[in-house]
Formats: sequence, structure tokens, C-alpha cells
Amino acid sequence: MNAIHINTMREMLAHPEPVDISLFTSKGEVQHYKNCISLRYDFRAGTRRIKLLTSGQIRQVRDVCIFQINGMEVFL
Repeated sequence: MNAIHINTMREMLAHPEPVDISLFTSKGEVQHYKNCISLRYDFRAGTRRIKLLTSGQIRQVRDVCIFQINGMEVFL
């Protein structure tokens, strides 16, 4: 499995191409979001708003909770 740095992940999310991400929720559950794009990034809070293209839902996630993007592991 390939691994990328969190800054590389942020660069990938800055582009409008859809990605698949896996992340930990605040309750410790694992969520898998397929075909999503990043709408807005808040540097101070370390959060971003992502839109799930299949359902149209908008979610707010913390960057440090994302552990996988497009099948590549994300490390700090």
C-alpha cells in the first residue's frame, strides 16, 4: 500500500477532482465516503467541508481524522 503525507492529501483535495476517503468520526467509527469533493478548508480549525456527489450531502470533517484517500494511507 502506498502512503502519502497529510500535506499531499491537502493538495489533492484542493483540486476539483472527486476522491474516495476513509476517516474516523468523533465517536471512533470508521466512515468511507466515495466520490466526494472538498468545498472549503478552514486552516485555523483544521476542518473542511466536503460534498458527497452521489447524495448531495455536505459534511464537515477534520483533516487529521482522514486516514486514507484513493486507497493510499495518509500519515502525519
